[in-house]
Amino acid sequence: MMRTLYGRLAAALLIILILVGGLFFVAGLASVRHFLNEVHQKLNRDLAEHLVADSLPMENGEIRHEELENIFHVLMVINPSIEVYLLDPEGQLLAYSAPKGIVVRDSVGLGPIGRFLETDSRLPILGDDPRDETGSKVFSAAPIGAALAPDGYLYVVLAGQQWDSAVAMLQGSFILRLVTVAIAMGLLVALLVGLLAFAWITRRARHLERAMDDFRASGFREHRSLVDNDGKERDEIDRLSRTFDAMAARLVAQLDELEKTDQLRRELVANISHDLRTPLTSLRGFLETMALKQSTLSPEDRKTYLEGAIRQTDRLSRLVADLFELARLESGTQEMEIEALALAELAQDAAQQFRLQADERGIDLQVDVTGGPAIVEGDMSLLARVLDNLLDNGLRFTSGGGQVTLGLRESPQWVTVEVRDTGCGIAPEDLPHVFDRFFGHSQRDTESDHAGLGLAIAKRIVELHSGTIAVESRLGHGTTFSVTLPSRGSAM
Repeated sequence: MMRTLYGRLAAALLIILILVGGLFFVAGLASVRHFLNEVHQKLNRDLAEHLVADSLPMENGEIRHEELENIFHVLMVINPSIEVYLLDPEGQLLAYSAPKGIVVRDSVGLGPIGRFLETDSRLPILGDDPRDETGSKVFSAAPIGAALAPDGYLYVVLAGQQWDSAVAMLQGSFILRLVTVAIAMGLLVALLVGLLAFAWITRRARHLERAMDDFRASGFREHRSLVDNDGKERDEIDRLSRTFDAMAARLVAQLDELEKTDQLRRELVANISHDLRTPLTSLRGFLETMALKQSTLSPEDRKTYLEGAIRQTDRLSRLVADLFELARLESGTQEMEIEALALAELAQDAAQQFRLQADERGIDLQVDVTGGPAIVEGDMSLLARVLDNLLDNGLRFTSGGGQVTLGLRESPQWVTVEVRDTGCGIAPEDLPHVFDRFFGHSQRDTESDHAGLGLAIAKRIVELHSGTIAVESRLGHGTTFSVTLPSRGSAM
């Protein structure tokens, strides 16, 4: 139980109550002792004076010691709680009512007696106890003879030995017993109320603990929110619960992301293996054929095999280069040289590079940049790579007689580049994946030298320029890719 917050709080409360109860008992005992001493001394303040006036045997101003012992004996029988002592003017003991052998002092200090005899003295006043070398008791005292020059003092110890211990006081005082019982009952009630209060206070902590255990048992995948979404935080437990909710939600999201990343990694490895295997197999076939038939191959056949091997080598080189470029872009290590550039001129240059390829395939390549220069802030080589990839993609999926158009639209805040083709289009189920690595939709030509990284590279470059890229397509009617970038005015 001590390993729980509730157990430790309960133990701390118990220790505190025991200490407080002990302090209250000691303070109550001292208070009751003081009160009883005060009451006892006030009630018996004139006892010694009455004894001197009525009972002290005197003859011609002298005390008759023979009769004094009998009187002391009678007083002890009548009231055994008092002890009577006869003192000389210096406080020396002359006679006493106590049994022989138990008086350990020869004298009693006169200071307390002097204060007691003052009319405005504040009680209780403790005087020396002749039966204890260091003890003191309440008393009653009276001078014998003249008050200013007394012949001695009658000194009456009022408490005797009945108050010498706390046990005796407790047994002899109803008030003290009542106070002790009240303190004990109060502490018990306080303990019970405190335990109930701690149980109520720590209930949400226990609920949080159970939620954490359930979250751990679920493999850190399932978590139900502990705090309402009203934004109110009553105390530290609410703040802790809200923090745990946020942490759990983020952990679940990160685990999901890790699973997706791991799935993508496996797919990436599988796709790379597939795309590398095809050119490697072709390259090996060409080389093996040349090695086995080198003596029988004609110069024309040897040239054909060499050109095939070179073509597959080029394909491998492009694939490896694309992989490195995509890895560099996604790792954030790509250094960009940002400058103001005219996107219209960049589009014209990109179209000019693909003009010969379009003419050879019988495709009409149009450029529509009749607007302004379309100034943007960006890296010229990277944005040129985006246009190259989009134009290459449009030409590859457009048959002879078709058309590819590179258009440019400008607004005060944005510049949009569109590459429209009249090719085969993309199936609706493939559209969400066209920017994925190594994706090849159902209309992709299996003989293409491209490995499906061009659009993924283009998307990452556009994102690095704070832009967006989108695609629209109808199967059999063509595809449109749109790249939107902040204009120079909005970027500034």
